Formats: sequence, C-alpha cells, structure tokens
Amino acid sequence: MKITYKSSLQRTMIIYFIMIGLASSFVGAEFVMDVQRQELRTELRHNYEKLIESKMQPDEAFHPIQQIKNKAILMVLIIFVVVIILLTMFIKNITEPLQHMIEVSKLIATGDLSQTVEIRANNELAEMGNTINDLTSNLQEMILLSKVTTTTSKRFMAKVSELLEAQQTDQSRVEDLRHEMRILSSQNKLLNEIILSCKFYGIAR
Repeated sequence: MKITYKSSLQRTMIIYFIMIGLASSFVGAEFVMDVQRQELRTELRHNYEKLIESKMQPDEAFHPIQQIKNKAILMVLIIFVVVIILLTMFIKNITEPLQHMIEVSKLIATGDLSQTVEIRANNELAEMGNTINDLTSNLQEMILLSKVTTTTSKRFMAKVSELLEAQQTDQSRVEDLRHEMRILSSQNKLLNEIILSCKFYGIAR
C-alpha cells in the first residue's frame, strides 16, 4: 500500500477549510445579492398590485420568490457536493494513511518486525511513518544482536563444559576459548551500550 502526497498535512487541512469557506461565502453572497436586487423589489410590488386588482393569480405573483427558493436549494446542493468531494479527499489523503499506520503498528506490536509503513510523502504522516520504520529497524538490530550474543554464549558454554569434562589442557582449545570470550565480551559490551542509551519507564519513589 503506497500513498503519495504533494503537500504537508497542515497545508492540506487549511486548503480544505478555505475551499469550504469560499464555497459557503459564494453561495451566501449570491443569495443576498438576489434578495437585495432592486428589480426583485419592483417586480414583487407590481405583482402585488396586480394581485390586489385580481389581474394575476397568486402563484404567478409569487413566482420571483419561488425562483429564489429554487436557486437557494441549488446552492445548498452545490455546497453539499463540495463538502462530499472534500470529505472524500480527506479520507483518501489523511484517514487511509492513518489507518494503514495503525494496522502496521498492531502487527509490529504482536512481534512481526518485518512490517513497514509505506507512505511516500512530504508531510507529517510520512514523518510519522518513517519514525515507525526507524523504530522497527532499531528493534530488529537489537533483537538480532541479542540472538547472536545468545548463540555465542551457548557455544562458549558448550566448549567450556566439554573441556572440563575432558579434563585436558590442550593449549589450542584454550586459545579457541579465549577467542570466543573476546567475541562474547565485545558483543555484550555493544548490547550493554545500546541498552544504556535507551530510556525506560521510571518508577516513582
């Protein structure tokens, strides 16, 4: 799942709200201008006079108002369509990447460190995804180092046990054990440095 963005999340949200504001302002201004038209007032006054003189039917007299009502309904529908389009864009550009990161994070929490967040972007969502990927990579390195250290320790202990059981002082085997000890010591030192560089939850005292 790869998602591409061209703008930052904050800029995108601002653009969405500006577009909604512009659409609402345009519709509102258009409605006010229609209502405030001098021609509308003149036409309604003439229709009212004709209605009093029984020269016009009520439906015909209030036809200008009916036109404004229909136009208002059309404007509301336009705003509704704009909101639907922006909502779809919001879901596509923001909600889907967030859901993707949540699903990947859940898999990582269960121990599947092979998962990565694949969001190519230049916004806050991409930065969050990269942070999750860095965290997963660091965890993999720590676990692999721990695994190698454990394997080395088991191999070293097996050789020591074998040497003790044989009750021999073969110099070559002793040198081999010393080499294993140096490797194990180096791995333990590296692992200890990594652990010391981490911060853990403290217990209040």
